[in-house]
Amino acid sequence: MRAPVDDRLAVLRGPAPRRAYTARALAALENNPRCTLRALLDASGSDKAAIAEHAGYPSAFGQSSFALARGNVFEALAKEDGGAELLRLLRETLGLTLPEVGYADLNDYGGDGRPESRYQYTRELMVAAARGEEAPTLYDRPMLRLQVAGHDAYLEPDLVAFRAGDRFHVVEIKSFPIIDGQADPAQVRSATTQACAYIIALRDLLARAGIGPQAVSDDVVLVTPKDFTNRPTAAFVDARKQVATLTRQLSRLERVGDLVALLPEGLTFDLDLDGTRPQRPPAELVAALDEVDATYRPDCLNHCEMAFYCRSRARTGASLDVLGAAVREQFGGIDTTTMVLGLARGQLTPGPDQSEMAVALRHAAQLRAELTGTDGGSI
Repeated sequence: MRAPVDDRLAVLRGPAPRRAYTARALAALENNPRCTLRALLDASGSDKAAIAEHAGYPSAFGQSSFALARGNVFEALAKEDGGAELLRLLRETLGLTLPEVGYADLNDYGGDGRPESRYQYTRELMVAAARGEEAPTLYDRPMLRLQVAGHDAYLEPDLVAFRAGDRFHVVEIKSFPIIDGQADPAQVRSATTQACAYIIALRDLLARAGIGPQAVSDDVVLVTPKDFTNRPTAAFVDARKQVATLTRQLSRLERVGDLVALLPEGLTFDLDLDGTRPQRPPAELVAALDEVDATYRPDCLNHCEMAFYCRSRARTGASLDVLGAAVREQFGGIDTTTMVLGLARGQLTPGPDQSEMAVALRHAAQLRAELTGTDGGSI
C-alpha cells in the first residue's frame, strides 16, 4: 500500500526535491488539523512557499531578519558563561540541585555535524540518563528525529533539561518579553506548539529503547526576556492539549492514502520548473489547488505559507471561516455569510439543524431594524 501512495504523493509534488520539515511546519498542523490541502502538501513534501507565490498569493510567513537576529542574540546571552544564568533559572523552575547539573553541547559530534550522527549521539546520552546512568543534565541543541508521513524529519530544540524527578523537559528560548508576568498569548501558543513537536520526537527516541512516554514531561519550560531587559525568566506552560492534537494530526498524515484516493487522477501541484523558474501557467496551478478541500482560519496567517490563497478562496465562497473559529462555532450547521443573511431575512427555509439559529437570526434582524429605523430585509 505504501508504494502506490508514495508514488501518488510524488506526482502531487512533481520532480522538485522533497522539502524538509521544521518544528514550525509541524506546529502549523496542530493549529489547523482539518485542512486537507495542508495535509497533502505536507505529506508530499511540496514547497508551499513557492506554490503560493506562483499562484499569485505570496506569503509574508516567517520572521523578519531583525526578529531572527534579536532571537539569536537573546539565546546567546541566555547560554553564555556555560549557561550560568540558564542553570540558575532551571534550578528554580525544575528544582535542579547543584550535583544534578551537567552540560552537553550537541551542536556536532566529534566534528561530525550530520543530522543522523548527531541524532545517534543524542539518543545514546538521553537513553543513558533515562536509565539512571551517569549523564549530563542539560543538552544544548540535541538532534531529534520524527517520522512524518513515512519520512524522517530531523528537529533541533533549543535545549532539553533532565531533572532528578526522572523526567525530561523541553526548554524553548524565545525573544518576546514577559512583562509583569504576562506575555502575548499568540506568541506563547506558537512557541508551545513548536515545542510539542520536540516532545513527541523525544518520546519516540526513548520509546525505541523501551522507555515509556512518562519520561518526557508535557510541561514546556519557556525562557524569555523579563520586562524590558535581556535578563531571562522562565515559566511552565502546560502543552498536553497541543501534544495530543499534533499526535492525532501526525497519525492522519500516516493515513494520507485515504485522502489521496479522493483526488482526481493526474492532479499535481508541480510548478514545471525550468531551473528555478516555474513554467506552469498560474491559473492552471490555482485550478489544481481548488480541487482540494481547504479550511481557512485567521490564525493560519501566523503559521501557513498557503494562508493568503486559502483566505481569498474562503472570501470568494463567503465562508464563515474568515471570521474566526469563535464566530464559526456560534453558527453551528451554517457555513456561509450568504446563508446567515438569507436566514436572517427570511429568504431561506432553514433545515432541521438550523431552525433555532434561524429564529435567533430573525430576532436579531428585527432588533437591528428597530434600532436603526431600517427595513429588516436590508441587513
